[in-house]
Amino acid sequence: MPQLLRARDNRNAPLVEPGRGLLSLCYFNLLRLGAGQSHTFEAARCEIVCVVLAGRADIATAGQEFKGVGRRAGIWDGPADSVYCGTGSRVTVRATRDDTEVAVAGGVCAQPFAPFRITPEEVELVEVGSRETHSRRRIFHLLGQNAQGRAGHLLVSELYGDEGCWSGYPPHKHDTERPPEETDFEEVYHYRYRPETGFGAQFGYTEAGSEPAVAMTRHGDTYLIDRGYHPTARAPGHEGYIFTILVGRHQRSLVQSFEPAHAHLMAKIPGLQAMRDKFK
Repeated sequence: MPQLLRARDNRNAPLVEPGRGLLSLCYFNLLRLGAGQSHTFEAARCEIVCVVLAGRADIATAGQEFKGVGRRAGIWDGPADSVYCGTGSRVTVRATRDDTEVAVAGGVCAQPFAPFRITPEEVELVEVGSRETHSRRRIFHLLGQNAQGRAGHLLVSELYGDEGCWSGYPPHKHDTERPPEETDFEEVYHYRYRPETGFGAQFGYTEAGSEPAVAMTRHGDTYLIDRGYHPTARAPGHEGYIFTILVGRHQRSLVQSFEPAHAHLMAKIPGLQAMRDKFK
């Protein structure tokens, strides 16, 4: 079942690695660097994306250097600037501003892929839900359809949820390979709130009637999803952010399966089909 990792200072060491703990496919790290500081790492067997959450950095990998990556002061200041670092490459991130934070997202990948930059202009946005249905969120696809043919089974996005609204709703899952109805993906959620005193609720359950696992999520927590339905709620008065990593076990196309008991909600919440289409 899913697992919650409480916020902590990871000292630039990976929070999630394939085969170490619950997940077998996903990699996740948070790098925090001051101006002039650098960090070099290598994620064996993984394709990697470095997403500059705040600040600015030079990112070097596979004989290429991408200068001045990062255009925002923080996650609430527009789409991210990122570098896809390829597969199994040694990566060096050097901060050129203080308080630089870089999210490193990865997934197991056997194919070799070349690095490329993903500018804010290449990030794709889809809006889902509405305030009236308490489900409004905006999903910025950093590594999605813009990487077709250039990446493996890794998908990376940033989700911004309105205060008091749900996401991952109606409840959905993606733990079984049975196309075209559903595909098998592991997932990592990393939460932030504005203000940082905010909190939410994360549900996880496998089938209708089963006893759900419910966790209170706070700023900086991380949630690992290996299976089951996993809707998310945010408390009123707090905007929510989720950095999302999805890795397909068999393919790149994510197909979500919505819980049949809530099928009647599919027509009431706007943007659901557009959201599904963007993940394929």
